[in-house]
Amino acid sequence: MLIVSLVPIHTGLSAVVELNVTDDDTAIAFRSGEVPVLATPRILALVEEATVRALDGQLEEGTSTVGMRVQLEHISPTAVGGRVTAEATLEKVEGRRLVFHVSAKDDRGLVAAGKVTRVVVDVERFLDKAR
Repeated sequence: MLIVSLVPIHTGLSAVVELNVTDDDTAIAFRSGEVPVLATPRILALVEEATVRALDGQLEEGTSTVGMRVQLEHISPTAVGGRVTAEATLEKVEGRRLVFHVSAKDDRGLVAAGKVTRVVVDVERFLDKAR
């Protein structure tokens, strides 16, 4: 039997994801506002996606991460047609808790910044709790 041992999760892991903003990404579409600009919940989903991508190939089989805490400041609007780049960098490992610095930028500058904390879970045990 071949046993593959993963390198322990370490600070500095990072990932970048991009989004071309469409009408489906607006505050109107998310019902989080009444203006046709990139919705705060969509930015949150984008930076969370970057945190998940930063951990690609780093977790043991049968484990995953789930969101625990979000601290996000939405600084600037992005119009439909704009392109947003979100980045997440793992800055702290506290046992099963992983703290990421996250940011999102468009061609005009910083759109959002903050921290996202995720927790490593055993998928089966986690789903048992949800049932």
